[in-house]
Amino acid sequence: MKVRKAVIPAAGYGTRFLPATKSQPKEMLAVVDKPLIQYCVEEAVQAGIENIAVIVSRGKSSIEDYFDRSPELEQFLEEKGKIDFLKEVQRISNLAEFCFIRQKKALGLGHAILMAEDYIAGEPFAVLLPDDIFYCHKPCLEQLIDVYLELEHSVIVLGKVDEEGTKKYGIIKPKQISERVFQVEDMIEKPGPEKAFSDLGILGRYVFNPEIFEAIKKTKPDKRGEIQITDALKLLLESQVVYGYLFEGKRYDAGDKLEFIIATIELALKRPEFSQNLREYLKTLML
Repeated sequence: MKVRKAVIPAAGYGTRFLPATKSQPKEMLAVVDKPLIQYCVEEAVQAGIENIAVIVSRGKSSIEDYFDRSPELEQFLEEKGKIDFLKEVQRISNLAEFCFIRQKKALGLGHAILMAEDYIAGEPFAVLLPDDIFYCHKPCLEQLIDVYLELEHSVIVLGKVDEEGTKKYGIIKPKQISERVFQVEDMIEKPGPEKAFSDLGILGRYVFNPEIFEAIKKTKPDKRGEIQITDALKLLLESQVVYGYLFEGKRYDAGDKLEFIIATIELALKRPEFSQNLREYLKTLML
C-alpha cells in the first residue's frame, strides 16, 4: 500500500533551546531562512506524502498559521511587486493537506504518535521528527519508504553513532540483511556505551504499519511517565518483523544548539546566493 500520510510530533517544550523557546515553538526556529518544521514537511512531500498530521500543544498556533494561507500578506506582496516572495508564501500553504491535533499533556513520543490513530485510519504511515534535518541526494524518507514497499514491514532510519551517541539515542541489536538493511532483533533506549548492542542508533524517521498503535497502547510509561516509541517497537517485535535502514546522506541534530549552528552554516554554504560571500567571510575569522 502506498504511504500517503505522515505524522510530525511538534508538541514538546523545546527545553534544549530555552530561553528562545519560552515564547515560540522550537519547530519554528529558522535554519538559514526556513523553520525547522518546513525542512521536515518538504522532505515528506518530496517522498510522496500527501497528508500530514502535526501534533501540537498549547502555544503552538504559529505552526498552524505558518502552513495556512495569509491573504493580507499575499495582497501586500502583490501590491509591492514582490512576486518571488508571493510565490514562496503561496507554495508553503499548498505543500500538503494538513491536520493539526492537540496533545493536551506531554506524555512521550509514543503517546504523541498515538494521537494520530484515527487520522491514519489503518494505513501505513511515516513519522518525522523536526529536530532532524537530513541532507541527502535522495530524500531520507523516500529511501525509507522504498525499503518499506519492498519488505512490507515497519522500517526505522539508522545512523552510526559514537559512544556519546549511545547516551542520546535508542540503539538496535542488528541482523544484517544487505549492505544497508538490518533486521532489528532487539533495541534499548539510550543505553550508554557499556550496554549498547551496536553502534547503530535510531534517528528521527520511521515508516510504520498501523499495528504500531496497538503496541503503543500496551506500552507501559517509563519512570518519567512517558511512553517511549522504542519500548513500543520492542513490543511490536514480539508479533512482527521490524527493519532498520542505514540512510545515505548527512543528518543534522538541529535540536542541539551547536548542531543547529553547524546546520545553519553548512546549509547556507550549499545555497548559491550565500555560498561565495559566506566562504569569504569565514576565511577572515581567526580559526
